[in-house]
Amino acid sequence: MTQTIPATMRRVALAARPKGAVTPDCFRIEELPMPQPGPGQFLVRVIWLSLDPYMRGRMDESKSYAKGVEIGETMQGGAVGEVIASNHPGFAVGEFVVGPFGWATHALSDGEGVRKLDPARAPISTALGVLGMPGHTAWVGLNDIGQPKAGETLVVGAATGAVGQVVGQLAKARGLRAVGVAGGPDKCRYAVEELGFDACIDHRAAPDAKALRAQLAEACPDGVDIYYENVGGKTLEAVIPLMNVHGRIPVCGMISWYDLGGLGMGEVPGPDRLPRVWRTILVQRLKVQGFIIFDHNDRFAPFEEEVSAMIRDGRLKYRETIAEGLDAAPEAFIAMLKGGNLGKQLVRVSDDPTRGDKA
Repeated sequence: MTQTIPATMRRVALAARPKGAVTPDCFRIEELPMPQPGPGQFLVRVIWLSLDPYMRGRMDESKSYAKGVEIGETMQGGAVGEVIASNHPGFAVGEFVVGPFGWATHALSDGEGVRKLDPARAPISTALGVLGMPGHTAWVGLNDIGQPKAGETLVVGAATGAVGQVVGQLAKARGLRAVGVAGGPDKCRYAVEELGFDACIDHRAAPDAKALRAQLAEACPDGVDIYYENVGGKTLEAVIPLMNVHGRIPVCGMISWYDLGGLGMGEVPGPDRLPRVWRTILVQRLKVQGFIIFDHNDRFAPFEEEVSAMIRDGRLKYRETIAEGLDAAPEAFIAMLKGGNLGKQLVRVSDDPTRGDKA
């Protein structure tokens, strides 16, 4: 069905680099003329925008694994949308796609990094969450780096976030004891009662790492074999002494340190505990491996096959936290960085015709 294409589009640009915590004045919402697809291009109407912790690092100037956003540029991010005009032989009007379309209502693409979606297989929003980059990250980190074995104990930080919710459920499916760390009693209750975690510790109720460690020790009587690292901070400090010999630590993120600048490479306040951590890595013969999911695209197909089957038969559950409209993206992003989301944080930018949602 032919759509009427508006004369203008809207986007969220980076207005200023954060100095510490992200604030609303870091962003600027702009209206621009609608771009027209040239040869080999197509125009996408963005439906769902993904908000992810990695975007905080892209707002800094420091060197990282990917180029940051320049001042005045559109904020980077994955999104799901519908092709509404096309001069590309591989993408037809009316098809649904996921790709790096950014914080905008519309985007031009030449197809690089874009994947077609089948709405009959799963809700298209899941391509940004449980069946997208966060789910893929959970699956690769647990399986390829964590190397889980039945009977072991796993601890995962940010347990009810987009990655953590999948890590815990996959660990349970592989016969592990799954212990989460999350912020607040409601999240902990959700992790245990709905996601099936064996236990979940509220880090906000623990005044320091020592108190958090005591609660984790009780929840992990046989020690910790895998710590899936999403947060850094006092959770990391609490878990390290509980690690068993030959334990594994997939390092996915460190959200508690992102506001220090440079993707957490600023000066960490407090005493330097690195020597103690480094010694534990040696004495316990730990495997600690950082990873970026873009290096593991060859593992997407087996991930998608397994996890989509688990969703269809009810073995794996997920939640989405939805902000309404592009204008809500900055505040939703700020809230997410402070733990305000349950499951995957999305922005509904426009109507989703596959499920009748209205933006």
